[in-house]
Amino acid sequence: MNYCIIGAARSGIAAAKLAVRKGHNVFLTELSPAEKFQSAIKELETLNNCKYEFGKNSDEALKNCDCIITSPGVPPYAPIILKAIQKNIPIISELEFASSQLKNPIAAITGTNGKTTTTTLINYILQNNKFKSVAAGNIGSPLSDFVDKISDDTYIVLETSSYQLEYIKTFRPHIAIILNITPDHISYHGSMENYIKAKFKITQNQTENDYLILNSDDEILNEYINNTEINANKLYFSQHKVNRGIYIENNKIIYQAQHKKEEIMQINELALPGVHNQYNSMAAGIVAKIWQVSNENLRDSLMQFKGVEHRLELVKTIGNIDYINDSKATNINAAWYALSSYNRPIIWIAGGLGDNNDYSLLDKLVKKNVSSIITIGKEEEAIFNRYSAQKPCYKAGNLNNAVNIANKIAKEGDIVLFSPACKSFDQFLNFEHRGEVFKEAVNNLVIN
Repeated sequence: MNYCIIGAARSGIAAAKLAVRKGHNVFLTELSPAEKFQSAIKELETLNNCKYEFGKNSDEALKNCDCIITSPGVPPYAPIILKAIQKNIPIISELEFASSQLKNPIAAITGTNGKTTTTTLINYILQNNKFKSVAAGNIGSPLSDFVDKISDDTYIVLETSSYQLEYIKTFRPHIAIILNITPDHISYHGSMENYIKAKFKITQNQTENDYLILNSDDEILNEYINNTEINANKLYFSQHKVNRGIYIENNKIIYQAQHKKEEIMQINELALPGVHNQYNSMAAGIVAKIWQVSNENLRDSLMQFKGVEHRLELVKTIGNIDYINDSKATNINAAWYALSSYNRPIIWIAGGLGDNNDYSLLDKLVKKNVSSIITIGKEEEAIFNRYSAQKPCYKAGNLNNAVNIANKIAKEGDIVLFSPACKSFDQFLNFEHRGEVFKEAVNNLVIN
């Protein structure tokens, strides 16, 4: 079979290597220049039956092409995608390509926020309880990397983005989780409706033998689920009582299965702070119960888990001032959760590349929890103008200046919270790069 692979980032290279391993012909095309992909080119040079091009998407890429494997960063309106549609060439994602060759039990997680934390937490719970498991997908290692390299009884915990789900055909996880849906990636999908539909593709191939785990408190999810045919068994997590799933009652996490009610733990025993992490922990808890982790072992795991890098990550405490890296907060909703997670005065560092950001959604939290605001990036003016009449605001331009300003104005007991509420691509390669720059700036502070 002749595959055209669009994109030379991690998932594209992983798909190319897998396709060649399976005896297929590959043509990889990448619009960005070769200078950005020197390590990828070295890998491609080792592959038989693999051609590649950089700096263009030529007509040759689609010549004799039987199927396209597209990378998450390639928008549906890219010219090469539109040409492929005109030629009736099937288009799938790397997720679809890899999953079709696996027999493993899969728990797939999607949602606007919390995916990485929940994926990592589920994998942690499984490994902490002697399961063979791996975390894959949007979290770092593409699913293709694991084909033929893990046994069929290895559990796969898979972070899935709307980009990846957009191009699935047969992908069917045994357990699917939709954590929440708020406006995001609208420029990519074209509309909020398309974004929601992409998320719900996670359950489109599930049967009555599978499970769909949903946030009962999410208005968009509730509205959509009531108008969508779902074949999977639905379980819910919530701050309020549910008939099937996990909920909070009297500051306790409760598991409810038909007529069976079990107490898992006290809320204050969770290792991770914030309401959003209560939701993430409940979602992970349902997966653990489906896969028969005991309540005692589940509680121990939730008490021990320390979180993921770039998500409410404590970088350093200096003079009773905590510096928190929340670079993964790439949208308003993620920043909302961060700003609601602390009961100490917050110096909020925010800004970056906007995506139709509506900062009014943060007004109440800013008024209640924020003492000062430091702005950076392309949204610097918008955030400054929104709040400068209400709170002390500072324009820093870049992240290093922002950290230095925070260091000067912070008082004992404050939280310096870097939760951008914006994408990273105006000044950084990605949110990981942005978080590393923040951590380096904090660790280089000269304390007077």
